[in-house]
Formats: sequence, C-alpha cells, structure tokens
Amino acid sequence: MPEKMSLRITEIFFSIQGETSKVGLPTVFIRLTGCPLRCQYCDTSYAFHGGEVMLFEDIIRQVTKFNCKDVCVTGGEPLAQANSKKLLKDLADLDFQVSLETGGSISLKEVDERVKIIMDIKTPDSGEATKNRWENLELLKQTDELKIVICSREDYQWSKEIIEQYKISEKCPILFSPCAESIDPRDLAEWILTDQLPIRFQMQIHKILWNNQPGR
Repeated sequence: MPEKMSLRITEIFFSIQGETSKVGLPTVFIRLTGCPLRCQYCDTSYAFHGGEVMLFEDIIRQVTKFNCKDVCVTGGEPLAQANSKKLLKDLADLDFQVSLETGGSISLKEVDERVKIIMDIKTPDSGEATKNRWENLELLKQTDELKIVICSREDYQWSKEIIEQYKISEKCPILFSPCAESIDPRDLAEWILTDQLPIRFQMQIHKILWNNQPGR
C-alpha cells in the first residue's frame, strides 16, 4: 500500500490576492511551514516553525470547500519541503489555477509547468542576497513573474543592474515592491517612471486591508 503524502502546514485560508498580476482576485492560500532564509523585512516569521502535519487529501479537502479555482502555495518557503512539488502537480491535475511563491534560494527544477511561479530575488538590503540561485532565472517561463522587494535607492540601482545583466524583462514580467518600513512607496514609483522601466509597481493590498493579520 503506497505511503500517504503529507506536508507541514501553517495555515490554509481564503483571502484577496494582494500582489502579482492576479492582484485583487479571491484566492485560497496554502502557507507551508519553514524557511531557510531570514530576510530583514520578513512579515511571515510566524511560519518559520510549528504548523500541523497534514495529509494531501486533507489539504485538498480544505482547499475545495472555498469553491475557488485560484490557489497560491506560499510560505515560509514552500520548496523547502520536498513534497511541495507533488502537491503543486496534484492541484494542477484537479484544474486549480496554481501559483507558487518562492524566495529563489531553492531550485525550481521539476516544478510542474502548469504552475505560475512568482520568484523573489533577494536584494543586498534583504540580508540574504548571497542565497540567490541565479540558475533559476533560466527556468522561468513567460507566464511566471519575478518579484524584487526594494528597501533603498541602492537596492533599486542593484535591481536595475541585475535586470539588465540577466535580460530578465525578455524572460517574464518583473514586479517591484517597496519595503514600507524603509522607503516611501512614492519614491519607488517616481524612480520607475524617471527611468522608464518596464516594471509593474505593486503594493500589498492585503496589508492595506487587514494590516498583515495571519489568515488574511
């Protein structure tokens, strides 16, 4: 009899997607527990530890009850748990529109092609830039998105250089998010406009609505 697969889950909840090109859409979020990174601006440190081990069948049962086709697997860092790639495939097999939020420090190999990957490159001010796996850029599809959280003017300049060096704008859409604790969002918007960058500026709508409450 095959072993039943499981993952350690912090929370499964129904909310509004606050970021990416799917911003504003009702979405079911599956937040996995654990992360190898410690970004200085992290807003989900409560997902570093704890959680509950759940069988796939129970995870999918909870997801299904919300009657919503958009599902986002997030963390923590979802790919830190090996079984996450199988869950992504199983969700796609069930015709969910699946997205994966990943910090980019773990290989994207073998992530199901039907999954929309939102990969976060870490800037110097994040404190974790040395953990970026640059080879992941070659695995991104045109339907994926690359996100960069900008903490300073220096981060912005660094990000511009990375985009040019790796020709990221030819690979997939790029998202810039301001770190609200360290820069004025209007400054980032002005920098993008001044430099005429083909970048999607985004703010986290879920934070504006619910002040980053767990389960929201």
